[in-house]
Amino acid sequence: MVSVDILYEGELHCRATHGPSQDVISTDAPLDNKGRGQAFSPTDLVGTAMGTCVLTIMGIAAQEHGLELKGASALVEKVMVADPVRRIGALNLDIRIPGAFDEASRALLEKAGHGCPVKASLAPEVEVNIVFTWG
Repeated sequence: MVSVDILYEGELHCRATHGPSQDVISTDAPLDNKGRGQAFSPTDLVGTAMGTCVLTIMGIAAQEHGLELKGASALVEKVMVADPVRRIGALNLDIRIPGAFDEASRALLEKAGHGCPVKASLAPEVEVNIVFTWG
């Protein structure tokens, strides 16, 4: 179990402290929802969690199979919808993997990426689109 201590600082800002590491992140409401957009919004963090989760799970699979994934990156586009309520409608991910991989390694890593626990934790109404760009 991991705990995160969150403090509301006012003016739609929060500060979250990760219990085990004491690492701190800040959030702010986005410009399109009464905020200043001066930090990640809470829904931005969901997209960030999705991208980092996919890369991390792929990294675990790469380690287990003697593959090098260093330098891989993710570009996440978060699409908000307002109907019937304001929520994340879609997360579009472009996972970019440098280097040369054979078809079996690509299939293994893509399967791992699709197995991300964050993806499995999202409501089924959130559309998740993952594109893998190799080389």
